[in-house]
Amino acid sequence: MADWIEEGTKAPDFTLPTDDGGRLKLSSCRGKAVVLYFYPKDDTPGCTKEACGFRDASAALDARGAVVLGVSRDSAASHAKFRDKYALPFTLLVDADHAVAEHYGAWREKTLYGKTSMGIVRSTFIIDPAGRVAKVFRSVKAEGHAGKVLEALAELA
Repeated sequence: MADWIEEGTKAPDFTLPTDDGGRLKLSSCRGKAVVLYFYPKDDTPGCTKEACGFRDASAALDARGAVVLGVSRDSAASHAKFRDKYALPFTLLVDADHAVAEHYGAWREKTLYGKTSMGIVRSTFIIDPAGRVAKVFRSVKAEGHAGKVLEALAELA
């Protein structure tokens, strides 16, 4: 069974490749709220809807001082294409071996059309400026999710 990161715990630090060929260490975002969201695949209907929801809410997220980080197994090149196609104003991270997703409990058994497999289950973690997990959303529905994240951020303020 994968680890389960719970609200109130310290967010596990990690370093992952970014969509622009760089590397990002989660702890480099300390001092800001972080919206860390795990999604299955670039440029698929649900993942696009979720990413565009965060894009469309970017002014409100910025006003709350939040940094959005999207994580999937896709390559940096795939992330860059996805980012550019939809004008995503936030960083996408490459978790090729799904180690970070596993650690956060976002890598789980899924069933689609009767077939069971392992994969990323859409999940979001709001990390407060001190580096603690303030809110966990598991098995997220893409539609309207950015609004729920904004509500949770408002409660942190």
